[in-house]
Amino acid sequence: MQAPLPPLRHVPPYWVRTSTGGGGAFADGTHRPEPATTPLPTPPPAEPVAESLPEPLPEQPAESFEPLLPPPPTPELFATLRSEDGRLELTNDGLELNTEQFSWRELEGVDVQPVRWLLGVLLGAFLFLGFLSAYLQFWLKTVPAALGIGLGLALLAWGLRGTNRWRVHRPGRQTRYFSLGGPANGWLALAREANRRIGQRHHETATAAGYWLQQTAFIAPAAASTEEAGPDTHAPV
Repeated sequence: MQAPLPPLRHVPPYWVRTSTGGGGAFADGTHRPEPATTPLPTPPPAEPVAESLPEPLPEQPAESFEPLLPPPPTPELFATLRSEDGRLELTNDGLELNTEQFSWRELEGVDVQPVRWLLGVLLGAFLFLGFLSAYLQFWLKTVPAALGIGLGLALLAWGLRGTNRWRVHRPGRQTRYFSLGGPANGWLALAREANRRIGQRHHETATAAGYWLQQTAFIAPAAASTEEAGPDTHAPV
C-alpha cells in the first residue's frame, strides 16, 4: 500500500524592481555614494636642458692638384759605333749584329760573356804532353815530335782564346746568342754603351707616355662637362 503524498502549496510569483545606475539609486531609492577622488601625484619639475651649441666642422683641406709633368725632352741622338771586325754596329735607331737589326725599344738588354773552348784546351794539353813525353823517351824522331808539339800548342792557344758570347734579351721572346771573337775588353765597352742606349730610349718612351696620359686625364673632364651642358637653345637667332 502506497503512502499518501503531502499536500502541495502554490506560491504566486512576484516582481522586484532593481536599477543598475540608470536612475542613480538603489532598489530601495537611496543614492549610491560617490567614490573619493585621489589626487594624482605631481611630476617633479623638469630640469632646464642647456642648449648645446653645434660643434664647429673641421676645416677641410684645400684640394691638392698634382703638378703637371713637363713636356718630354727631345730624343737623344746617338753616334754610330762599330767593332773592329765590322760585325757589330751601334746606330741611332738600334743594334746591328751579324747583319741582323734590333730596335732599341724592342730590347731589354745585352751582355757579353767571355768563354773558353774546353775541348781545345784539353786536346792541346794532351797532344803537347804526349808528343813531348814520346820524344823524351826516344820513341819519336825530332820532326814528328816537333809537329805534334806544335799542333798541341796551337790547339791549346785556340782553346784559351775562346770567344765572346753575346746574349740579346728581348722581353717576351727567346734570347738570341751570338759568338764574336777578339779581345773581350772591346766587346764589353760596346755592350755597356748598348745598354745605356736601351735604357735611354725606354726612359724617353715612358716620359712621353706619362705626359700624354696626364694631358688626356686633364682634358677629359672638361670635354665631358661641355658635352653634358649641350648647345644653348635660348640664344637669339
